[in-house]
Amino acid sequence: QVQLVESGGGLVQAGGSLRLSCLASGRIASINAMGWYRQAPGKQRELVATFTSGGNTNYADSVKGRFTISRDNAKNTVYLQLNSLKPEDTAVYYCNIKAREIYKTGYYDYWGQGTLVTVSS
Repeated sequence: QVQLVESGGGLVQAGGSLRLSCLASGRIASINAMGWYRQAPGKQRELVATFTSGGNTNYADSVKGRFTISRDNAKNTVYLQLNSLKPEDTAVYYCNIKAREIYKTGYYDYWGQGTLVTVSS
């Protein structure tokens, strides 16, 4: 099975920074894509930043220029650097990967439990 564990969330003031980490472990044969999503109270879960299968990055317009996604392929880890945080960034941030398990065909989505980011004004 595949497991994702996020860390790095917390409470920060507007304008501050955080770095989120997500470690993927388990019977992973390959990873097609990795990224971050978030869900604020009363809102649907939305894409924040991702790596596609081609290695390209994709950012939500609301975070472009402030957030940076990075990864360490050898460690199956993806990071999200959050700078210039705004109160509207307050949400639970979820790690997501599209991965294939060993001895299985096809790629499937896996989600972490989420880490809470709270930005105060």
